[in-house]
Order: sequence, then C-alpha cells, then structure tokens
Amino acid sequence: MKKLVTFGCLLIISSTTAVHGWGFFGHRTINYSAVFTCPKEIFPFYKKHIVTIQNQSVNPDKRRYIIEEEAPRHYLDADFYEKSTPLDTIPHNYDSAIARYGEAAVLSHGIVPWYVITMKHRLTWAFAHGEVDQIIRLSADIGHYIADLHVPLHSTHNYNGQLTDQHGIHGFWESRLPELFSKDYDFFVGEAKYIHNVSEEVWKHFEQSYGAKDSVLLIEKKLNQSIKQDKKYTYEQRGNQNIKTYSQYYSDLYHKKLDNMVERRMRESILMVGSMWFTCWVDAGQPDLKALMEPTISPSEEDSIDLNEPIKGRFEPH
Repeated sequence: MKKLVTFGCLLIISSTTAVHGWGFFGHRTINYSAVFTCPKEIFPFYKKHIVTIQNQSVNPDKRRYIIEEEAPRHYLDADFYEKSTPLDTIPHNYDSAIARYGEAAVLSHGIVPWYVITMKHRLTWAFAHGEVDQIIRLSADIGHYIADLHVPLHSTHNYNGQLTDQHGIHGFWESRLPELFSKDYDFFVGEAKYIHNVSEEVWKHFEQSYGAKDSVLLIEKKLNQSIKQDKKYTYEQRGNQNIKTYSQYYSDLYHKKLDNMVERRMRESILMVGSMWFTCWVDAGQPDLKALMEPTISPSEEDSIDLNEPIKGRFEPH
C-alpha cells in the first residue's frame, strides 16, 4: 500500500506494522489543539466533544486497511504534475484534473487537496442539517486530512526516501521528531478565521509542503554523510521487542538543522483545522449549536463505530 511508514510514533526499523500521516500522536495533538482556536460561537460545542474529536482523528488511517479508496486521500504526488513550485498547472478543480489526466492516473498519484475540499462540503452539509454525530465525525476526519496536507513527504512520489536511499525518513520526520521534541512546541496559534476561498487556501498550504520536501530530504542526506553510522541508530525496548530506531543524538541534529520546520507545519495544521471548522459552520448559515449540545456519541463508544458506514452528504469526487 502506498505511503506506508514505520510503526508508531517512532521509526521502527524491524517492524512490519505501519501507520500513516503524523502518526497517532501527531494527529491527536493537532485535532485537540485545534479546538482551542475555535471562536466563541463554536468553541463550547467543540470543547464538549474534544476527546471524541481527538480520538477519532486517527480513523482515516485505520480505514486504509479496510477501504481500498481511502489511501489516495492522504497524499498527492505533485512531482507527477510539476517539478518545482509554483504549482500552477495542476487543476484546482477535481473534475478538470480527471478530464485532463484521467481518473486512474489522478487516483494513483493521490487526491488530498481535492479531498479536503470534498470534506469541507460534507461538514458544511452536516452543520446545516444538525447532524451532530456527523459533525463530530467529519470534523475529526477533515482535521486528519488537513494535517496530512501539511506533511512535505505527502507531496512527493519519493514519500519515504525510497528513491534516494533514505528509506524510513517519512516516519523519522513526522513521527519520531514530534514525539521527541513537541513538548517544547508552542501550539497556541491564535484564533481561527473564516476562509474566504477554501480551494485557494488548501492549495496554498499544499504548495508550501511541496516547497519544503527538498529540504526535508537534502538536510537528512547531508547529515547522514557527515556522521558515523554507529551514532545514527539505537535500540530501544518496546514491549517485548528490542527495536532499531533513530538515536536521540541523530534526531536532535536533524531537528535543529530543520530549523523548527516540524513545529511550523504542526502549528499551521492546527490553525487551518480550526479555521476550516469555523468556515463550515458559517457557510452552513451559522446554526445555533446550543440546540445540538445534547449528549451524542461518547468516547467509550468509539471502538464500536463502523468505519464502513457511509458518510452523509454529497460532493464525493470519485
């Protein structure tokens, strides 16, 4: 399956288990922090459901194992279309992209920017119709896809360094580094704002990710060439397994050379997630959320959710 990365919030060299995106830790952190960007009109509703939204943030990754159509929703190989920024030839309209390149080609190279826009329409629909469970579920889902949109290695065919002899860099950048260093990150990013042109904003953030992918790869390549290999990896005990992973020493060097890139991308994810929630609510006619504050799904019920259950709403791009 495309875009597989090594298990957990670490890069586990010896494991065959995999997660995606920011890892469970990163996605939960982003969705949780996004709640505190919400303007006063929607904050009480999101604060009430913060645990559920945080926990459900990882459901899109879980669905990748049971729904074939899920995988392309997490990435887009921009280098299939263009070799450098600005990304000014990729159609921002999904139907236009299909007409130009064909559905098979588009799907094989990922659809995350288009799918974020799809999810925006779905969440707006849920707000307009007072579908509380769907609002919660779709808020968690769109938070996941927006977070993936901000990962540089989700914008390239060389998503795990497999083309440059850097296998494992995906999990290193987006899981190992946040797990080690996010305790020092500032996740208070200010108040969410209304997004006047959702498509333009989505593609702008994706283009920023694509613009950063060369630095992600080149910095690690140069660092690897400058250090003794016995300092690059270490072994850590995880349960009953002794796993090989990037050392604290090597991780610290890479993190410093990235100059706060991981923190910046997480902060931008958080603010965009909150802003997208707010925009959907506004575009739905600013419904009174107090009427929707009755208890619905509880965190203890989440494990019983049928991930195959169709999501209400329109605008499915394929």
